[in-house]
Amino acid sequence: MKKMRRLSVAVAAGLTLALSACSFGGSDDIVISYNSPEQWANWGAVLDAFSDETGIDAPSDDKNSGKVMAALESEKGSPAGDTAYYGITFGMEAQEAGLVAPFEHERLADIPDTLKADDGSWFTVHHGAVAFLVNTEAIGDVAVPQCWEDLTKPEYRGLVSWLDPATAAVGQSVVTAANLALGGDFDNWQPAIDWANAVKGDGALQLPTETATNQLAQGEIPILIDADFNGYQIAQAQNAPIEVVLPCEGSLSMPYVMSLVKDAPHQENAEALLDFVLSDKAQTLFAESFIRPIFDVEVSDEVSAVMLPDEQYEELVELPDFAEMNAGIPNMIELWNAEVVV
Repeated sequence: MKKMRRLSVAVAAGLTLALSACSFGGSDDIVISYNSPEQWANWGAVLDAFSDETGIDAPSDDKNSGKVMAALESEKGSPAGDTAYYGITFGMEAQEAGLVAPFEHERLADIPDTLKADDGSWFTVHHGAVAFLVNTEAIGDVAVPQCWEDLTKPEYRGLVSWLDPATAAVGQSVVTAANLALGGDFDNWQPAIDWANAVKGDGALQLPTETATNQLAQGEIPILIDADFNGYQIAQAQNAPIEVVLPCEGSLSMPYVMSLVKDAPHQENAEALLDFVLSDKAQTLFAESFIRPIFDVEVSDEVSAVMLPDEQYEELVELPDFAEMNAGIPNMIELWNAEVVV
């Protein structure tokens, strides 16, 4: 067995239909966890284990981060959801908008301050990293790209995709990672805008708004820039020809956080779910899907063997100031909408 290291500061040196409780039968023995797709980060197994342990029904939910925010805003004052899971900048946004509630847990003290709110209204549960997920059969004779700049070459035209940064936390992380790696900062997003336009060339970017890993596995998207753990999972679970690449110029950590929804209709159940997510049992289940848990847990040699060496993460993956990133995202989206034709 091997300890899976968490990616920490030391390592770094849309509108949607509201989901209502009645759609799940109206039971009090339920928790509605916004954005918990079964295949993403092993949420299916985590929710099943939680239900087995507590007797509380915990159906999965397929929103992305942007749709969670849209639901929380539209339901403010009378929410249908109990917990929210999203990218770290969306958690900060939800706190600022007064959509989430303080949460206390003794293990929050062990999470770095930069990866949680002071009042526990959002806290990191695990990390991914932005990576190139390459279907080596679908790209044909083209070499597996190793760098951000590689993707601007003509031979990759039409092969590359990532989630829309206007709606998905992953998409925002991709654009941010490219920007930082290519010399930009949170006050200067032009390197990423220029890079995206170079990738696009004379064509158009086809950027999905929902998780696109099935399209990657089937070869419909030959190169998906996404969370590293999705590539590892597809390669193992679906025996797909997927290679995971951390780009040579550098990449970005992708913390995912959870919150207790303000005025949650099933608050006690929601708190129980958040308690469970912070347990070693849940953290180990997350790790089994190749995502790096916020706490050190033991994972099998089989899981460790699938992932790139820790040394590559130490060298290439940056953990920036996410508060600064969050403050800069609106400017990025404005530039994106004005200068990148999707």
